[in-house]
Amino acid sequence: MSRPTPNYRESYPHYLKIPTRWNDNDVYGHVNNSVYYFFFDTVVNEYLIQNKLLDIETSVTIGLVVRTNCDYFAPTGFPDIIHAGLRVVHLGNSSVIYEIGLFKNEDKTSAAQGQFTHVYVDRNTRRPVPISTEMRAGLEALKV
Repeated sequence: MSRPTPNYRESYPHYLKIPTRWNDNDVYGHVNNSVYYFFFDTVVNEYLIQNKLLDIETSVTIGLVVRTNCDYFAPTGFPDIIHAGLRVVHLGNSSVIYEIGLFKNEDKTSAAQGQFTHVYVDRNTRRPVPISTEMRAGLEALKV
């Protein structure tokens, strides 16, 4: 199996700046691997909320995470600023695969990158539902 290579900043159409916090660092002096998944969740949900594709309190359809993965290329740590890049690599009937690149400060290549898969379901039944026309249009804007 070949090792993935870091992506470049221009590979992502949407960005969110996320400052690291003192408590993100672990005993080895860098951001703990588990925190990267918080960064992933933050950029995905920020995009959905800011583009009015999701209301976390009232949306009838919600996305449930069914898969995540992350490849690490370079350490980050407090007080770095993480630039979380977001794109869509697959848009199905009821699922979407987001790809996220995390860039440290002004670095041109990602320190880490991974995928985050949502299956869209009815909030009450938790059964998969087709992605709405509005949601699909918003996600198409991120498609590569």
